[in-house]
Amino acid sequence: ADENIAIILATGGLGMVKAAHSFGKPAIGVGPGNVPVYVDRSADFEKAARDIITSKSFDNGVICSSEQAIIVHNGIEDSFNKAMERAGGYFLSTEDIKKVGNVLVKGNAMDPEMVGKSPQFIGETARVDVPDRARLLIAPIGGVGPDYPLSREILSPIVAYYTCKDWLDGCNICVEILNFGGLGHTLVIHSMDPEIITAFAHEKPVFRILINTTSSQGAIGLSTSLTPSMTLSTGSWGGGIHSDNISAYHLLNIKRVAYETNPINKPGSRTVDFGLENTMKNSDSETIRDQIEQIVRRVIDKIDLNKF
Repeated sequence: ADENIAIILATGGLGMVKAAHSFGKPAIGVGPGNVPVYVDRSADFEKAARDIITSKSFDNGVICSSEQAIIVHNGIEDSFNKAMERAGGYFLSTEDIKKVGNVLVKGNAMDPEMVGKSPQFIGETARVDVPDRARLLIAPIGGVGPDYPLSREILSPIVAYYTCKDWLDGCNICVEILNFGGLGHTLVIHSMDPEIITAFAHEKPVFRILINTTSSQGAIGLSTSLTPSMTLSTGSWGGGIHSDNISAYHLLNIKRVAYETNPINKPGSRTVDFGLENTMKNSDSETIRDQIEQIVRRVIDKIDLNKF
């Protein structure tokens, strides 16, 4: 590595992140997002639909934190689907899903030539009729993995669509999607039930959990209080060293000068004083375990743990 390189900041897939961390320089790796959004039966359907389409259609879906898959609670799909259509969503047929999948995914990854293309351009390329008013293509598919190309991260205005029998089933589908590609990145929940939000959030292997907001704008701090950044780290789950929104602060080396605030040795003392003398005198009547415990307690008493 060039001696002038002080730190590497790499954004890309897991291969790039691993390469950055093995280059011999300090590195911050930022992995991919495959963001699932769960729509609970308690959600505001109209707002959830507008948020999803506003987010995923922004810049034709090129932001990695935009929604990639919608998981809808069984029983509300009719109302939610109508809200999606009113907001500009267009549901693809089974035949059209295959055609669109063939042009968006090549091999085991999205086709870079299709990144950021409009729904109409995608439809024209796939020979699928897409209305002019469509802002987002929606593909109901039956699973996650290599056999379902549209369950991958695709940086275009298209989302996979699933239904679930309850929030726990929805939770499992989200985890499956994240494990297929997107560990550590972002997840969205649309719900008004605090218990479900809390339980759902605890289960997810991601470091950004967004509640009732747009994903692409929320993850980068525009509609939330997260640190404003377009570089979203995926932490240890995604092979990175940070779990934060990466900012200029992460690129600083800070020198610190620290004065003693909790003296180990009192002024004028020649030995380290942990108050061990009395403890050792009682060794005949105490077990080794008790002696160790007393020593540790005396050491802890000398240290202000609030400083750490």
